[in-house]
Amino acid sequence: MLWKERISREDKMQSKSPNPEKSKAHEAKPSVADQKIETMGTGIVRDIKSGNPPKFTTITRTRSNVIFDKAKGYLKLGDSTEERTFTNVSQSKRFMQTIAIASKCHRFVKENLHTTIRGLYYQLKFSLGEDIDENIFSEQSESNPLIEDLEVSLGLKREELNLNANRKGVLAGNMKIIDTFGNEKIEIDCSKQGRSGWAIPSDVDNDIEFVNVKAKYVLVVEKDALWQRLNEDLFWKKENCILITPQGQAARGTRRLIRKLSDQGLPVYVFTDSDAWGWYIYWTIKTGSINLAYIGSEVATPEARFLGVTMSDLDKYDFLNKLTINASEVDLKRAQEMLDYEWIGKYKEWRVELERMIKSKKKLEQDALQGPRLTFVDDYIRDKINGKEYLP
Repeated sequence: MLWKERISREDKMQSKSPNPEKSKAHEAKPSVADQKIETMGTGIVRDIKSGNPPKFTTITRTRSNVIFDKAKGYLKLGDSTEERTFTNVSQSKRFMQTIAIASKCHRFVKENLHTTIRGLYYQLKFSLGEDIDENIFSEQSESNPLIEDLEVSLGLKREELNLNANRKGVLAGNMKIIDTFGNEKIEIDCSKQGRSGWAIPSDVDNDIEFVNVKAKYVLVVEKDALWQRLNEDLFWKKENCILITPQGQAARGTRRLIRKLSDQGLPVYVFTDSDAWGWYIYWTIKTGSINLAYIGSEVATPEARFLGVTMSDLDKYDFLNKLTINASEVDLKRAQEMLDYEWIGKYKEWRVELERMIKSKKKLEQDALQGPRLTFVDDYIRDKINGKEYLP
């Protein structure tokens, strides 16, 4: 078929590695991703040779198939599956697109080269044939969900398929990182990164090792501005902690890093705005998210605790009552949605916070803690941790 011939030609062109020795060495030790993609391909070839329709099976990634694992404390996919068969007219295009993605990822892994999901899209944005006015992919919105389907089906994260996500997040603290990059081992001292900190990559598993982690706990600060404030005070040094900002909603790499640090026995405290959006940032770190339920165990940290800001702080810190902000209808609707999530609503403390916000129609930013003096936020965090004044 024309699409098969085109993909084959593209792969042959890219197989001409500029560094044959590197490619040979890499192929001598097949990775798990290598093996899983080849196993999938072998199964499809076997189906074709035996006269059976080639098919691709994955777990269904719909809201109805996302469940909260009460025992483990995170969101995960259920058991429902979906199957795409090449001979089914309604499924043939998505089947072909999925196999095209798998083929490209296999090539990336073989060549030990990385790209983004945007780069993959452009690798596959070509016509099915000279006489067919249709591309394999017309929009990236077509390829993105199929990448996730492939992750689920193969039991791999996209980083293992050599697909990088956007970098987002910064870290400072008493720990060192060994980063193997370009055949060179680079040691990064996170206590000596100055005002900028260490930029957290999208892949914190492959070719990265965390050593000499001497901190007592991890502090995740929602906003980069507050992280800079604390970094300037050398809060991480004075309190011997790992100071992280996800710079808003935490990216995959940052969530995975938090999980790995928690696995080393470090308590994790999260510090966000006192509104539905800030609180949801906490919950995606703690229980994972609906969108990433297929890798929930890899990116969720059920052991995390919420430090603040809380609506209850209005009772303890009188000055905050003058610094509240009116909540919008969107804020209130989001808060109600969170109240209805079983993994949030089951906690009395969180029902009190959410209901108080909905009733008062007020919210608080973590920046308000700089009201009395810029360094007040340091005292706030310290007192909360020492007094164990945090939410589950």
